[in-house]
Amino acid sequence: MDTKQNVLVLFLRWIVAIVFIYAGVVKIINPSSFAEAIDNYRILPYFLVTLTAATLPWIELICGLLLIFGKWIRGSSLILILLNLVFLFAIGSALARGLDISCGCFSETGEGAKVGIARLGEDFILLMATAFIYMKNILRDAQN
Repeated sequence: MDTKQNVLVLFLRWIVAIVFIYAGVVKIINPSSFAEAIDNYRILPYFLVTLTAATLPWIELICGLLLIFGKWIRGSSLILILLNLVFLFAIGSALARGLDISCGCFSETGEGAKVGIARLGEDFILLMATAFIYMKNILRDAQN
């Protein structure tokens, strides 16, 4: 990769990392509120809502920190790609069913941004940035 691509990948890594670190920390602060936000999607049974609320924020935080520190970039970006796909599915499902709910993304009170096209677009951009990071790291590793 040339220098411009290295700078772009580093910039995207930091942006994606900051988003997921912030999202994870906010959810860790108030797991019951996050569990309620997850339950509002009406997708998971209750025991999975609780498990998801307890584990997902830590996954976001750890993957974000790994991206910041440049460790296990491929693995952490792949996990974040999968999480973004789940988020896109959940938001799309809520939109299709006409649910008027908070996404549960960036609020410790659960009153974050409403599920909508804008949130879907933001998550898609985040998915594309994370996929770019993943692909560039695969290409870099293949060249070495």
